[in-house]
Amino acid sequence: MSRKKLIAANWKMFKTPAEAKSFVDAFLPLVAGHDRDEIALFPSPVLLPTVVEAARGSNVAVGAQNIHFAEEGAYTGETSVGQLMAVGGTHTLIGHSERRQYFAETDEIVNKKLHTALKHGVVPVVCVGEVLEERESGKTELVCRSQVAKAFEGISREAAAPIVIAYEPVWAIGTGKTATPEMAVDAHMIIRAEVAELLGADVAASMRILYGGSVKPDNATALMSRDEIDGVLVGGASLKPDSFTAIVKW
Repeated sequence: MSRKKLIAANWKMFKTPAEAKSFVDAFLPLVAGHDRDEIALFPSPVLLPTVVEAARGSNVAVGAQNIHFAEEGAYTGETSVGQLMAVGGTHTLIGHSERRQYFAETDEIVNKKLHTALKHGVVPVVCVGEVLEERESGKTELVCRSQVAKAFEGISREAAAPIVIAYEPVWAIGTGKTATPEMAVDAHMIIRAEVAELLGADVAASMRILYGGSVKPDNATALMSRDEIDGVLVGGASLKPDSFTAIVKW
């Protein structure tokens, strides 16, 4: 089954509103007419209105790096799915490894956030992946299957269609280390097999699985040319229009 690749930029805690607008203004002409792949930018919450407005009418979607599972309430510092939608955001990352590592985000929280995103029609990009110790002790398959299974609890076959999964080997994020295409493909096949067990082979065959972890212009083609890799989630190399464009045009 043909799956349209998604190339996503996670800007993490970088850029001011002025810098974000400058990026989009420079980036859009470089990717105008590019419809082979989907493109999405994930800026920090205070940048969302600026980036949505700058990208309006283009082929570039905009999403949040995180949402809360509650629709509203006394959750200081959080962003609700309604707030995201109100400013024009259409996607959200869920369970990024940095959220898990630094903010104690559990599989149960990831599951709640996934339910909330799907309920409101926001495209969720669910992040899973192992740390170095787990990789070295042969637990990659166990970790990936467990994280997917727990994230998908209570999700029906019918509801699952919009879900995107991002495989992020934590040991490769921001370290300069990149999983080889073969390592990434192996992990993606494990993840797809788990989705097939949970929701059926047809759902698994249509679900997009991205790779994230030190993706750069010089390794993007080797990763993206593999049928099992349905796009990339890019960190540092997405902060400059020229380097992110090179990845988009792999």
